[in-house]
Amino acid sequence: MLFDKETYMARRDRLQRQVKEGLILLFGNNDAPSNYPANAYKYRQDSSFLYFYGQHREGLVGVIDIDNHKEYLIGNDIDIEDIVWFGGVDSVADLAAQSGVEHSAPMSRLEELVRKARSQGRKIHFLPPYRHDLMIQLMDLTGIHPSRQREEASLELIMAVIEQRAVKTPAEIEEIERACAIGHEMHTTAMRLCRPGVSEQYIAGTISGIASAKGCMTSFPTILSMHGEIMHGYPSTRPLEDGRLMLCDAGAETNENYCSDNTRTTPINGRFTSRQRDIYSIVEACHDHVLDIARPGIKWWDVHMSVARLMTDRLKELGLMRGDTEEAVRNGAHAMFFPHGLGHMMGMDVHDMEGLGQQYVGFDDEVQPSTQFGTNCLRCGRRLQEGWVMTDEPGIYFIPALIDEWKSKGINKDFINFDLLETYKDFGGIRIEDDILITANGCRMLGHERIPYHIEDVEEFMAQRTN
Repeated sequence: MLFDKETYMARRDRLQRQVKEGLILLFGNNDAPSNYPANAYKYRQDSSFLYFYGQHREGLVGVIDIDNHKEYLIGNDIDIEDIVWFGGVDSVADLAAQSGVEHSAPMSRLEELVRKARSQGRKIHFLPPYRHDLMIQLMDLTGIHPSRQREEASLELIMAVIEQRAVKTPAEIEEIERACAIGHEMHTTAMRLCRPGVSEQYIAGTISGIASAKGCMTSFPTILSMHGEIMHGYPSTRPLEDGRLMLCDAGAETNENYCSDNTRTTPINGRFTSRQRDIYSIVEACHDHVLDIARPGIKWWDVHMSVARLMTDRLKELGLMRGDTEEAVRNGAHAMFFPHGLGHMMGMDVHDMEGLGQQYVGFDDEVQPSTQFGTNCLRCGRRLQEGWVMTDEPGIYFIPALIDEWKSKGINKDFINFDLLETYKDFGGIRIEDDILITANGCRMLGHERIPYHIEDVEEFMAQRTN
C-alpha cells in the first residue's frame, strides 16, 4: 500500500459524505486471460478501487453501506492449491484491516447485501464497468443488463470520485514524478537507439522492458513510428529510414500505478532538415506557450484555442494557411494539422478517470464538448484547478487521406493552401508532450530530469549518442 490506512479511510469517509445515502459498490479487477484461462495478462487493479483501498489483490469488492455506517471488504481467501502454485497471501480479513475496513466477508455475502438493500428500496451506487466479467457479475447482482449499465451507473458516485481523484496531493505528485523518472529513461533510451536500420519494434520493446523493470508496466501501449501522422501508430517490424522522423509516445506506471506520458519526435539521422525544423519549431512554440498561460481559473478550452491561434499564425508564415486567424480557428481549419485535443488529465490512469465518462471528468455546465472535427477530441475544457495534472501535447500532422478529403470537398479552402500542402504528404507528423502540474500561480513541468525537446538540445543529444 502506498499510503497509511488513515489516508484510505479519510477518502472513503469523504466519499460517503458526498454520496449521502445508499449502498456503494467499488469493484476491484479480476485476472484477465490472454489466450486461454490460465495464461493471464500482468494484473492491473482498477484505479478507483486502488485509490480507496490501496490493495492490489484480484477478486475484491469494496462495499460501503452509508445508511447503516458499515464497510465491508468482500473476497474469497485462496485455497491450498493456489498457495502451492502462487505462494501465500494475506487473508481478506487482513487486507481489510490494512485498509481500515472493519468487516470482511466471502464473495457469497455480496449477493445478500445487495439483495437486502434492493428489497428496502435503497439505491445501489456503482461506477461504469469496463470489463465484461464484472458486467456479468453486476447483472447477476442488480438485474441491469450490461448494455444499460453505463447509463444507469450512479452519477452521484461518479462525480464524488472525480472530485477527489482530480486534485492530486503532494504525496501523489511525488509518485507521479517517480513515473516521470522511468519515462525519462524510456525516452532517452529510444533517442539513443534511434538510427537508420533499427526497427520500430526493437526500440518500442526495449523501452517497454524499462517500464516493466523499473515499475509496473507501460501506462498505455507504446506508440512509436516513422508515420507520426497516424495518431496511434504502433510499432512495426520495418527499419527506421534516414531522413525521416521517429515519433515516440510512451509512458510508465509505477508499482502503485501512477502514470507518466511523454512524446518526443526525433530525426532518425540525428539532424532536422530545414522543412522539419520549420514545422518542429511551431510545435515547440505551442508546447511552451502552454507553460506560459496555464494556471488555476483559466479554461483548458481557452488554452487549447490559444495554441490553435498561435499554430495558425505560424503556419500562415510558412504559406500553409491563410486568411483571418480568428475566422480560421472558428471554422476549425487548424484541425487539418492539429486534429486532437491539447491534453488530458493524468494520474492513476494515463487518461485519468476516462472510464467514468469524459463529459463528467473534463466538462461541466460552463464548458461542453464540441462536435466540430478536431475540437471534438478535446478531452477537457473545464477551468483548471490547483493540484490538477494535465498533459501538454500539441502536434502538427500531414495526413494524406485527410488532405485529399478536404481538398476534394473544398473544406476550409479559404484558409488552407492545398497546392503547397500537397508537397508535405510524405512528411509524417510531429508531437511534443510533457506532464504539467497546475500550481497556485501557474504550472510546472513534472519530472526532475528533462527529456530533450528543444531543437538544439535534441541535435546535441543525438550527436553525443553517435560518437
